[in-house]
Amino acid sequence: MSGKNLINSCENCENCWKGFKCLTNAEIELINENRYEAAFKPGEIILKQGAPASNALFLAKGLAKSYIEGIGGKNLIIAIFQPGMLILSPGAYVNSRHAYTVSALTPVNACFINFDIFRQLVRSNADFAEFLLEDFSRKSLISNQRMVSLSQKKMQGRIAEALLNLSDEVYRSDEFEIVLSRQELGEMTNMVKESVVRILKEMEDAGIISAVSSVIKIIDKAKLKEISEKG
Repeated sequence: MSGKNLINSCENCENCWKGFKCLTNAEIELINENRYEAAFKPGEIILKQGAPASNALFLAKGLAKSYIEGIGGKNLIIAIFQPGMLILSPGAYVNSRHAYTVSALTPVNACFINFDIFRQLVRSNADFAEFLLEDFSRKSLISNQRMVSLSQKKMQGRIAEALLNLSDEVYRSDEFEIVLSRQELGEMTNMVKESVVRILKEMEDAGIISAVSSVIKIIDKAKLKEISEKG
């Protein structure tokens, strides 16, 4: 982990959070004066569940996962974060604690911004506050839908939904080299690793996907969507 800033300004960052477009030049400068960058290796913890939530986090490069550390060491992955996304725990506005852990899936360059500055901008810039509210609301809707899926869909439906999410939202391709292990796929779909391996093999035998090592190719997307929708 290193702390040297490589990006001169948020305006020059190709993966700048879209909400910053609501800010004036003076407000952008305020952000630049109160941020720092850090690099993380795969597997390293970026934010720790229960730790003080004193910063907002943005990914400038790489992929990260957020997960709830449950009882008995059982984790539940709740989101995969990509460059340009805001990572701000809801606990920042409730108890000033991170509600989940975030760790790097690939080499990650992250940008931390003092949360007090965020509070200041929310109070002074209505457009920025509205964008932040929309961002929070969108993520809340996605989380709610995931909870419904995890509680009501059968295992095949959960795996299908996870593969479609990775294909459409994360990799934007029907063929991708997945950075999640089979264990992590289980943590994403609330099932044990052995069940994940079995279901992937069943889907492969049925000609729906190809899963060779870490490379997954969706062959019959219509069928995969049907499995996801029917649960």
